[in-house]
Amino acid sequence: MSKRKSSNSRRTPDKRSRFSQPEEEDEETGNFSSGDGTNSSQSVTGEVGIIESISLKNFMCHSLLGPFAFGPNVNFVVGNNGSGKSAVLTALIVALGGKAHTTNRGSSLKGFVKEGESSADVSITLRNRGRDAYKPEVFGESIIVDLRISSEGLRTYKLRSKTGHLVSSKKEELIFILDHFNIQVDNPVSILTQEMSKHFLHSKGEGDKYKFFMKATQLDQMKEDYSYIMKTKTMTHNTVEKHRETLQELKRKFHEKEERYKNLASLDEMQQKLDELKNQMAWALVAEMEQEVKPMRERIAAEEKSTVKYDKKVEEWEGKVQEANRIFQQLQDQLEGVTERMQQLQPQCADLKSRAQERNRDLKAAEAGLHRKKTNLRDLEKDKNQLNKRIQELKRSISQANSADTQARVERMNHIQAQLEDLSFQDSTLAQQIDQFKQACDSAKERLGRMSREKQDLQRSIDSKQRGLAAMENSRNNQICRFGEHMPALLRAIDEAHRRGQFKRKPVGPLGFCIRLRDPELGLAVESCLKALMLAFFCDNYADERELQKIMSRCFPHGRRPQIIVSTFTDTLYNVGSRAVNHPEYPTVLQALDVENPVVANCLIDMRGIETILLIKNAKDARRVMMSGRPPRNCREAFTQEGDQVYTNRYYSCDQNRALYLSKDVEEEIRHLQSALHSQRTHLDSFQQDMQQISEDEKQNRTLLHRAYEDQKKAQELCRKLQAELTELQNVEEPQSEDLKPLEEELEELSSRISACQVEFEAARKQMLTLKREYEEADQLYRQQREAFNSIAEEAEPIKEQLSNSDQEVARSKHHKSHYEDKRKTHVEMIETLKRNLNVKEQELQASIAKASEICPDRVDVRRTAKSLDSEISRLKHKINTQQEQQGHRDSIVRQYHEAKENFNNIARQVKGLEAFISQLSKIMNTRHNVYAEMRMYLSVRCKYYFDSMLSQRGYIGKMAFDHKNEALSISVQPGEGGKAVLSDMRSLSGGERSFSTVCFVLSLWAIAEAPFRALDEFDVYMDMVNRRISMDMMLKVAASQRYRQFIFLTPQSMSSLPVNNMIRILRLNDPDRSQSTPRNSD
Repeated sequence: MSKRKSSNSRRTPDKRSRFSQPEEEDEETGNFSSGDGTNSSQSVTGEVGIIESISLKNFMCHSLLGPFAFGPNVNFVVGNNGSGKSAVLTALIVALGGKAHTTNRGSSLKGFVKEGESSADVSITLRNRGRDAYKPEVFGESIIVDLRISSEGLRTYKLRSKTGHLVSSKKEELIFILDHFNIQVDNPVSILTQEMSKHFLHSKGEGDKYKFFMKATQLDQMKEDYSYIMKTKTMTHNTVEKHRETLQELKRKFHEKEERYKNLASLDEMQQKLDELKNQMAWALVAEMEQEVKPMRERIAAEEKSTVKYDKKVEEWEGKVQEANRIFQQLQDQLEGVTERMQQLQPQCADLKSRAQERNRDLKAAEAGLHRKKTNLRDLEKDKNQLNKRIQELKRSISQANSADTQARVERMNHIQAQLEDLSFQDSTLAQQIDQFKQACDSAKERLGRMSREKQDLQRSIDSKQRGLAAMENSRNNQICRFGEHMPALLRAIDEAHRRGQFKRKPVGPLGFCIRLRDPELGLAVESCLKALMLAFFCDNYADERELQKIMSRCFPHGRRPQIIVSTFTDTLYNVGSRAVNHPEYPTVLQALDVENPVVANCLIDMRGIETILLIKNAKDARRVMMSGRPPRNCREAFTQEGDQVYTNRYYSCDQNRALYLSKDVEEEIRHLQSALHSQRTHLDSFQQDMQQISEDEKQNRTLLHRAYEDQKKAQELCRKLQAELTELQNVEEPQSEDLKPLEEELEELSSRISACQVEFEAARKQMLTLKREYEEADQLYRQQREAFNSIAEEAEPIKEQLSNSDQEVARSKHHKSHYEDKRKTHVEMIETLKRNLNVKEQELQASIAKASEICPDRVDVRRTAKSLDSEISRLKHKINTQQEQQGHRDSIVRQYHEAKENFNNIARQVKGLEAFISQLSKIMNTRHNVYAEMRMYLSVRCKYYFDSMLSQRGYIGKMAFDHKNEALSISVQPGEGGKAVLSDMRSLSGGERSFSTVCFVLSLWAIAEAPFRALDEFDVYMDMVNRRISMDMMLKVAASQRYRQFIFLTPQSMSSLPVNNMIRILRLNDPDRSQSTPRNSD
């Protein structure tokens, strides 16, 4: 066979062509694009496809072989074993696309890379001359095929021109070149390796020889192609048989549909009547719709007239709002005037208070001086009393004759004087005690008042923590309880009101319940940022807000209610990319929250701007980011993990130390609240004990104060009685004695000192009274000034009350104005709704007119109603349907008729075409089979002829018997003398005779098969010298007769006996270096 047919491989996709399947070791093969290599006959000049040179680098166990320049005809590659002969042949097979197992030198390409090297390179130059050259304008007179095999077994190609220019790196291009040159590296006729030759020599099966013959002549490929074509023919024939069965059924259905199609004429009249009724029906609907539009227009006109009433109401209340604002402003101005007067009196009042305090200090100092003088006077009087006592004793001793009355009077006077001294001391002591008891009672009272307020604050804190603890414990099963004890009831009431339709859109809240933290550690920071918004609710409109206020008034009868925010709901999240903070390290509040409802996220963006607030856990980092240099773009503030608020120029600490609503660990919060509650209760118990002790001390001091007052009253009464009695006794005259004169003089001196002291005392008392008067005057002035200040403040109270009433009046007027504005807005919206409905109705009318015009372009004057027309249409449709049920629907019948006709014609054409194709294919295949049989016979006869001719040169007799039916080839050879030889099987021959017979068989296959070059590896194995010489002569003779082919023989012989001829080229390889390590692959 001269060429391999590429079309055969396309028709047999299940066959495996030479390059169709990649080798197992080829993880990455060279990518080749398809080319336009056209098939051409072999050049008789031997100018295409022959090998000009080959070189190897790091291939198998050789570092460098070549380049070897081959001749155009006979080439001998000689060398001892291990010199690289088989390496050259193996490289030739692999470089021209052969698989690794084809070489019988290894199962993987990576085995051809020399040990220790990363890759192996093979370069082959193919001749490309003459009129059969492949793309000569691109490659020139030679095609260089460069192959590189990596240590991982990857194969890459580079196809170069004669000048070395890279033309392609695609394997498909190499396939086109090989097909163009008819190079078949896997065909034993082209390349017969040593192992294949040995296998053929030792093969005992006649089937193997027949397969060898079929493969060498490419008859096996033709056989496979013909088998595939016959399978296709069988499948097509089966398809035709199925179509024939279907065709009869389609023909029957076609005749049935044709018969029904011919019976449709009776329905045309009724269908025409139905069309007329439909035309009337279309314009009747238009007339009815026009009647509907008319009252709508009239109502809109009436409603537009009534809009003036709402405008007047709005203007009326607008005037009232302005009047209320004027009064409010006037009262506010009055209040500001009063406040200004109070601010003017404030410094005077403070000055008078300071002056009164100064006079009070002077008075206290004067009283202290007066007290000292009084004490001094009391001491002098005491000395005077003692001197009087001595005088009395002296008088008693001088005059024994005094009467018993005088003695008793003196004793009584002395006794009274002693009592008066004791009572004076007792009065002073009681006065000090009274001052002490009064101060103690006042201090205890003040302390009890302060502690009572602290107790109330502590009790409220305990109650708040108890409610928080109860809410936290309830939040184990219902997290909403963390937002307050009234919150679950409020949400249930909102759900119930929403079910009853009291809300246009259900309020959202509390907002803190609608958010989740991505990082639990930022809970306190987020709560510090949102504050009251955690408990706030969000309403879509003011009507929903009023309804929610009513529900909250029921659920929160006392205490503070959650905040309500009113704004239209937006169901898509705002695009805040242009105004949001984008920091690479720290998230914003918006980024730290997981908010499923975009309404909640939009509300927090509007109310708090959470897209512009950073969350920075560390306070030091927060100060660095916000206060050191320029803060991040769009960033207003930041919060730390402890809840501290950081601006660019100030820093606020957080009073709260734990997250109340966003804490993730409920049990930890419960334990914390329990601990805090226990600590506060302990503190409260201790506080109550202190209050009880102070209260008991106050009662005891009040008892002692009352007792001291009683004792002081009794002592002062007794002192007055004794003083009166003493005065009476002193007025009694007694006789004087000369001995008493010094004492009496001393008494007089002492009396003069007492008088002087009394004068000083009186002066000090007068000074004290003067200071007291001055203090009282200053205090009176301060009190008057304070009363004037309080009077002005009292003047402000009615103004404040009037201002509050005026503010309420402004709010009431604004409420009424807003009410009528809302009613006007609702009225206008209703008019707009009516107009929209009218517009929709008019559009429907226009659409109805357009639809009616499509049905019937000319308007029909219809006297009947649409209902009566619809009844008649229904009746007529029923009548038509009844007949159509008997005969079928007209359109359906027509459609089915045409479909059945088209199906029948299509299948008939297909069957006819397939039958013609099968008939033509049968004729072609019969011709092909005959040609194939003739070619097989012709090639068999030629092979026998050449085989006998080759054997006869050695004097052998041979017989080659082809059994094409059983696919067997038997070869019998008998060395001997002509007819005396007895034929025997090749297995009975010696090694040399068998090798010679194999050479003859191969040469006979050469004679009948076409290829640009032939290659034999150790063709003379097992031959003796005689057979070797004869075989050599035979091959040289064949080569001489086929100058247009190239022959490459590999042999360990020296070939020194060959004749000198310019057509014979001997390439001698150097002996291998045995000092090297044993290569992985050796010859």
